[in-house]
Amino acid sequence: MNKVEVLTRRTERLDLRPVRDEDIDTMLAYHTDPRVYEWLLRTEIDPAAFRKARLGAVDDPRDYSVVAELDGRVIGDGMLEITDGMGQDHAPETQGCQALLGYILDPAYAGRGIATELATELLVMAFDDLGVRRVTAGCYVDNRASARILEKIGMRREEYAVKDSWHQTRGWIDGASYAILREEWQR
Repeated sequence: MNKVEVLTRRTERLDLRPVRDEDIDTMLAYHTDPRVYEWLLRTEIDPAAFRKARLGAVDDPRDYSVVAELDGRVIGDGMLEITDGMGQDHAPETQGCQALLGYILDPAYAGRGIATELATELLVMAFDDLGVRRVTAGCYVDNRASARILEKIGMRREEYAVKDSWHQTRGWIDGASYAILREEWQR
């Protein structure tokens, strides 16, 4: 299966596919919404750099980024970033064995289980299609909605870090790391 085939998929309500040029303005609109960037590491986005990175993802062997469409409208996006695991002497087993999961949803569609549906399908992609052994994610502890999504899809909180993350308006705040192993997903 080629990368575009891996990225193109259907859930109960969503169509996932690679990012296209015509998606960028819609994505920028919700990425720059204060209700969204409140919880992102980057609060300022250079539109040209954003466009280049998003459109270049399909050519990056470690970037599995998708947009999520509901009834033909882009309402969110998600990504898996393939990473190497830790190990002694750079063992081949560590190469590309993990993925970092992320998702962003247009706030107009919040509270309907759509982000959970998107995140679940990203786990399916990671474990079933890409064969990674571990998926991780992180969020600010105060972002309770994101933490609930990660827990709903079966991820466990592995780290609670006290005041480890700088936030522009809140100062130093707590962060959390989540993970799930392939064998836990297959249960």
